[in-house]
Amino acid sequence: MNITSQRPNFADVSIVMPAKNESGGLHKVLPDLHKYCPGAEIIVVDDGSTDDTAAVCTSLGARVVSHPYSKGNGAAIKTGARAATRSILVFMDADGQHKPEDIERLLLRMSEGYDMVVGARGLSSQAGTHRAAVNTLYNALSSWMVEQKIEDLTSGFRAVKAEKFREFLYLLPNGFSYPTTITMSFFRAGYSVAYEPIMAPKRIGKSHIRLVRDGLRFFLIIFKIGTLYSPLKIFVPISLFFFLTASTYYGYTFTSSHRFTNMSALLYINAIVIFLIGLVSEQITALTFKDDQ
Repeated sequence: MNITSQRPNFADVSIVMPAKNESGGLHKVLPDLHKYCPGAEIIVVDDGSTDDTAAVCTSLGARVVSHPYSKGNGAAIKTGARAATRSILVFMDADGQHKPEDIERLLLRMSEGYDMVVGARGLSSQAGTHRAAVNTLYNALSSWMVEQKIEDLTSGFRAVKAEKFREFLYLLPNGFSYPTTITMSFFRAGYSVAYEPIMAPKRIGKSHIRLVRDGLRFFLIIFKIGTLYSPLKIFVPISLFFFLTASTYYGYTFTSSHRFTNMSALLYINAIVIFLIGLVSEQITALTFKDDQ
Protein backbone atom coordinates (compact mmCIF):
# COMPACT_ATOMS: atom_id res chain seq x y z
CA MET A 1 0.00 0.00 0.00
CA ASN A 2 1.29 3.43 -0.89
CA ILE A 3 1.87 5.24 2.41
CA THR A 4 2.41 8.60 0.72
CA SER A 5 -1.13 8.56 -0.70
CA GLN A 6 -2.46 8.28 2.84
CA ARG A 7 -0.86 11.49 4.03
CA PRO A 8 -3.34 14.19 5.10
CA ASN A 9 -3.89 17.25 2.97
CA PHE A 10 -2.10 19.97 4.89
CA ALA A 11 -3.65 22.59 2.60
CA ASP A 12 -6.76 22.19 4.77
CA VAL A 13 -4.87 22.70 8.04
CA SER A 14 -4.16 25.78 10.16
CA ILE A 15 -1.63 25.24 12.96
CA VAL A 16 -2.16 27.65 15.85
CA MET A 17 0.47 28.18 18.54
CA PRO A 18 0.08 30.58 21.46
CA ALA A 19 3.46 31.97 22.46
CA LYS A 20 4.69 34.18 25.25
CA ASN A 21 8.47 34.62 25.31
CA GLU A 22 8.99 31.35 23.43
CA SER A 23 11.66 32.39 20.93
CA GLY A 24 13.92 29.53 22.06
CA GLY A 25 11.32 26.85 21.39
CA LEU A 26 10.14 28.42 18.14
CA HIS A 27 13.66 28.26 16.67
CA LYS A 28 13.26 24.47 16.75
CA VAL A 29 9.52 23.99 16.30
CA LEU A 30 8.91 26.18 13.24
CA PRO A 31 11.50 24.54 10.92
CA ASP A 32 10.12 21.12 11.94
CA LEU A 33 6.57 22.27 11.14
CA HIS A 34 7.62 23.32 7.63
CA LYS A 35 9.31 19.94 7.23
CA TYR A 36 6.53 17.68 8.52
CA CYS A 37 3.47 19.77 7.55
CA PRO A 38 4.18 21.19 4.08
CA GLY A 39 1.52 23.62 2.91
CA ALA A 40 -0.11 24.12 6.31
CA GLU A 41 -1.00 27.60 7.51
CA ILE A 42 1.17 28.34 10.56
CA ILE A 43 -0.11 31.02 12.94
CA VAL A 44 1.76 32.10 16.05
CA VAL A 45 -0.18 34.27 18.46
CA ASP A 46 2.32 36.47 20.27
CA ASP A 47 0.72 37.01 23.67
CA GLY A 48 2.51 40.18 24.72
CA SER A 49 6.03 38.75 24.54
CA THR A 50 8.94 40.85 25.73
CA ASP A 51 11.57 38.87 23.80
CA ASP A 52 12.03 38.50 20.01
CA THR A 53 9.25 35.92 19.58
CA ALA A 54 7.51 37.89 16.80
CA ALA A 55 10.76 38.50 14.89
CA VAL A 56 11.74 34.83 15.07
CA CYS A 57 8.35 33.77 13.71
CA THR A 58 8.49 36.23 10.83
CA SER A 59 12.02 35.17 9.88
CA LEU A 60 10.99 31.50 9.91
CA GLY A 61 7.94 31.92 7.69
CA ALA A 62 5.09 31.90 10.21
CA ARG A 63 2.17 34.29 10.29
CA VAL A 64 2.19 36.36 13.48
CA VAL A 65 -0.84 37.79 15.26
CA SER A 66 0.22 39.92 18.22
CA HIS A 67 -1.56 40.92 21.41
CA PRO A 68 -0.56 44.38 22.68
CA TYR A 69 -0.31 42.87 26.17
CA SER A 70 -0.54 39.40 27.71
CA LYS A 71 -4.15 38.17 27.79
CA GLY A 72 -3.58 34.53 28.62
CA ASN A 73 -3.16 31.20 26.84
CA GLY A 74 -6.88 30.75 26.22
CA ALA A 75 -7.23 34.25 24.80
CA ALA A 76 -4.36 33.50 22.40
CA ILE A 77 -6.11 30.29 21.33
CA LYS A 78 -9.30 32.23 20.58
CA THR A 79 -7.38 34.86 18.61
CA GLY A 80 -5.67 32.15 16.57
CA ALA A 81 -8.95 30.32 15.91
CA ARG A 82 -10.52 33.53 14.60
CA ALA A 83 -7.51 34.32 12.41
CA ALA A 84 -7.21 30.81 10.90
CA THR A 85 -8.52 30.35 7.35
CA ARG A 86 -8.46 26.55 6.96
CA SER A 87 -11.14 23.95 7.79
CA ILE A 88 -9.06 22.03 10.35
CA LEU A 89 -7.31 23.60 13.33
CA VAL A 90 -4.30 22.07 15.05
CA PHE A 91 -3.39 23.58 18.41
CA MET A 92 0.05 22.97 19.88
CA ASP A 93 2.53 24.56 22.26
CA ALA A 94 5.47 26.61 21.07
CA ASP A 95 7.82 25.30 23.76
CA GLY A 96 8.82 22.03 22.07
CA GLN A 97 6.59 19.76 24.19
CA HIS A 98 4.51 18.79 21.16
CA LYS A 99 6.29 17.14 18.25
CA PRO A 100 5.33 18.38 14.76
CA GLU A 101 5.73 14.85 13.37
CA ASP A 102 2.80 13.73 15.54
CA ILE A 103 0.38 16.09 13.77
CA GLU A 104 0.05 13.66 10.87
CA ARG A 105 -1.13 10.91 13.25
CA LEU A 106 -3.75 13.22 14.75
CA LEU A 107 -5.06 14.11 11.30
CA LEU A 108 -5.13 10.52 10.10
CA ARG A 109 -7.11 9.54 13.18
CA MET A 110 -9.44 12.46 12.55
CA SER A 111 -10.09 11.20 9.01
CA GLU A 112 -11.78 8.17 10.57
CA GLY A 113 -14.78 10.38 11.33
CA TYR A 114 -13.87 12.22 14.51
CA ASP A 115 -14.58 15.89 15.14
CA MET A 116 -11.60 16.30 17.48
CA VAL A 117 -8.52 14.21 18.19
CA VAL A 118 -6.47 14.94 21.30
CA GLY A 119 -2.82 14.02 21.80
CA ALA A 120 -2.93 12.05 25.06
CA ARG A 121 0.23 12.09 27.16
CA GLY A 122 1.25 9.01 29.11
CA LEU A 123 2.48 9.07 32.70
CA SER A 124 6.08 9.22 31.49
CA SER A 125 5.31 12.49 29.69
CA GLN A 126 3.98 14.31 32.75
CA ALA A 127 6.15 16.98 34.36
CA GLY A 128 6.64 15.29 37.72
CA THR A 129 4.77 12.75 39.81
CA HIS A 130 2.59 15.41 41.46
CA ARG A 131 1.32 16.70 38.13
CA ALA A 132 0.67 13.16 36.87
CA ALA A 133 -1.41 12.44 39.97
CA VAL A 134 -3.39 15.66 39.60
CA ASN A 135 -4.07 15.01 35.91
CA THR A 136 -5.24 11.49 36.74
CA LEU A 137 -7.72 12.98 39.20
CA TYR A 138 -8.89 15.52 36.61
CA ASN A 139 -9.39 12.78 34.04
CA ALA A 140 -11.38 10.60 36.45
CA LEU A 141 -13.63 13.45 37.60
CA SER A 142 -14.37 14.71 34.10
CA SER A 143 -14.94 11.15 32.79
CA TRP A 144 -17.57 10.66 35.49
CA MET A 145 -19.29 13.88 34.49
CA VAL A 146 -19.48 13.17 30.76
CA GLU A 147 -19.83 9.36 31.08
CA GLN A 148 -17.05 8.90 28.52
CA LYS A 149 -13.42 7.99 29.09
CA ILE A 150 -11.24 11.10 28.99
CA GLU A 151 -7.59 10.09 28.70
CA ASP A 152 -6.00 13.54 28.92
CA LEU A 153 -8.26 16.43 29.90
CA THR A 154 -5.59 19.14 29.94
CA SER A 155 -3.62 18.35 26.78
CA GLY A 156 -3.21 21.41 24.57
CA PHE A 157 -2.19 19.32 21.55
CA ARG A 158 -5.26 18.60 19.43
CA ALA A 159 -6.74 18.65 15.93
CA VAL A 160 -10.32 19.81 15.54
CA LYS A 161 -12.81 20.86 12.90
CA ALA A 162 -12.68 24.65 12.80
CA GLU A 163 -16.42 25.23 12.37
CA LYS A 164 -17.30 23.15 15.42
CA PHE A 165 -14.50 24.58 17.57
CA ARG A 166 -15.69 28.12 16.93
CA GLU A 167 -19.16 27.24 18.26
CA PHE A 168 -17.70 27.26 21.77
CA LEU A 169 -15.37 30.27 21.65
CA TYR A 170 -17.70 32.21 23.96
CA LEU A 171 -17.27 29.51 26.62
CA LEU A 172 -13.48 29.38 26.58
CA PRO A 173 -11.64 31.09 29.47
CA ASN A 174 -8.66 33.33 28.81
CA GLY A 175 -6.35 31.28 31.06
CA PHE A 176 -4.72 27.88 30.75
CA SER A 177 -7.88 25.80 31.12
CA TYR A 178 -9.22 26.06 27.57
CA PRO A 179 -8.55 22.31 26.88
CA THR A 180 -10.81 21.37 29.81
CA THR A 181 -13.64 23.55 28.59
CA ILE A 182 -13.50 22.56 24.92
CA THR A 183 -13.24 18.84 25.69
CA MET A 184 -16.28 18.76 27.95
CA SER A 185 -18.21 21.05 25.61
CA PHE A 186 -17.60 18.71 22.68
CA PHE A 187 -18.86 15.74 24.68
CA ARG A 188 -21.92 17.74 25.78
CA ALA A 189 -22.73 18.66 22.17
CA GLY A 190 -22.49 15.00 21.12
CA TYR A 191 -19.44 15.48 18.91
CA SER A 192 -16.99 12.62 18.37
CA VAL A 193 -13.72 12.84 20.31
CA ALA A 194 -10.74 10.47 20.08
CA TYR A 195 -7.39 10.24 21.85
CA GLU A 196 -4.09 9.48 20.18
CA PRO A 197 -1.15 8.51 22.43
CA ILE A 198 1.84 10.85 22.21
CA MET A 199 5.18 11.26 23.94
CA ALA A 200 5.76 14.84 25.11
CA PRO A 201 9.44 15.88 25.42
CA LYS A 202 10.62 18.26 28.11
CA ARG A 203 9.68 21.85 27.32
CA ILE A 204 12.19 24.44 26.16
CA GLY A 205 12.28 27.40 28.52
CA LYS A 206 10.35 28.13 31.68
CA SER A 207 6.74 27.04 32.24
CA HIS A 208 4.10 29.76 32.73
CA ILE A 209 1.80 27.43 34.70
CA ARG A 210 1.64 27.75 38.50
CA LEU A 211 0.66 24.41 40.01
CA VAL A 212 -1.42 25.58 42.99
CA ARG A 213 -3.06 28.63 41.41
CA ASP A 214 -3.81 27.02 38.05
CA GLY A 215 -4.62 23.67 39.67
CA LEU A 216 -7.41 25.27 41.71
CA ARG A 217 -8.55 27.09 38.62
CA PHE A 218 -8.75 23.79 36.71
CA PHE A 219 -10.98 22.32 39.44
CA LEU A 220 -13.25 25.37 39.29
CA ILE A 221 -13.44 25.09 35.51
CA ILE A 222 -14.32 21.38 35.74
CA PHE A 223 -17.17 22.08 38.15
CA LYS A 224 -18.29 25.11 36.16
CA ILE A 225 -18.42 23.12 32.94
CA GLY A 226 -19.91 20.21 34.88
CA THR A 227 -22.83 22.37 35.96
CA LEU A 228 -23.14 23.64 32.39
CA TYR A 229 -22.71 20.19 30.87
CA SER A 230 -24.77 17.99 33.22
CA PRO A 231 -26.04 19.89 36.29
CA LEU A 232 -27.81 16.91 37.84
CA LYS A 233 -24.44 15.16 38.10
CA ILE A 234 -23.47 17.89 40.56
CA PHE A 235 -26.75 18.72 42.27
CA VAL A 236 -28.17 15.22 42.82
CA PRO A 237 -25.28 13.97 45.01
CA ILE A 238 -25.42 17.17 47.08
CA SER A 239 -29.19 16.87 47.42
CA LEU A 240 -28.85 13.21 48.37
CA PHE A 241 -26.27 14.12 51.01
CA PHE A 242 -28.69 16.57 52.67
CA PHE A 243 -31.56 14.07 52.40
CA LEU A 244 -29.56 11.29 54.06
CA THR A 245 -28.28 13.67 56.73
CA ALA A 246 -31.84 14.82 57.43
CA SER A 247 -33.10 11.24 57.62
CA THR A 248 -30.28 10.20 59.94
CA TYR A 249 -30.83 13.18 62.22
CA TYR A 250 -34.60 12.64 62.21
CA GLY A 251 -34.09 8.98 63.10
CA TYR A 252 -31.90 10.01 66.01
CA THR A 253 -34.31 12.66 67.37
CA PHE A 254 -37.35 10.41 66.89
CA THR A 255 -35.82 7.53 68.85
CA SER A 256 -34.40 9.78 71.57
CA SER A 257 -37.20 12.33 72.06
CA HIS A 258 -40.04 11.20 69.74
CA ARG A 259 -40.20 14.48 67.84
CA PHE A 260 -39.49 16.01 64.44
CA THR A 261 -37.07 18.94 64.87
CA ASN A 262 -36.63 22.18 62.96
CA MET A 263 -33.13 21.05 61.95
CA SER A 264 -34.52 17.96 60.24
CA ALA A 265 -37.07 20.11 58.41
CA LEU A 266 -34.35 22.54 57.29
CA LEU A 267 -32.17 19.72 55.96
CA TYR A 268 -35.09 18.17 54.05
CA ILE A 269 -35.98 21.55 52.56
CA ASN A 270 -32.34 22.04 51.48
CA ALA A 271 -32.37 18.65 49.77
CA ILE A 272 -35.56 19.50 47.86
CA VAL A 273 -34.41 23.01 46.87
CA ILE A 274 -31.00 21.80 45.63
CA PHE A 275 -32.66 19.04 43.59
CA LEU A 276 -35.08 21.54 42.02
CA ILE A 277 -32.19 23.89 41.19
CA GLY A 278 -30.55 20.96 39.42
CA LEU A 279 -33.70 20.32 37.36
CA VAL A 280 -33.97 23.97 36.33
CA SER A 281 -30.25 24.05 35.48
CA GLU A 282 -30.69 20.96 33.32
CA GLN A 283 -33.34 22.77 31.26
CA ILE A 284 -31.15 25.85 30.92
CA THR A 285 -28.29 23.63 29.78
CA ALA A 286 -30.46 22.13 27.06
CA LEU A 287 -31.21 25.64 25.78
CA THR A 288 -27.55 26.68 25.96
CA PHE A 289 -26.42 23.76 23.81
CA LYS A 290 -29.36 23.74 21.41
CA ASP A 291 -28.50 23.19 17.75
CA ASP A 292 -28.79 26.51 15.88
CA GLN A 293 -27.90 25.07 12.51
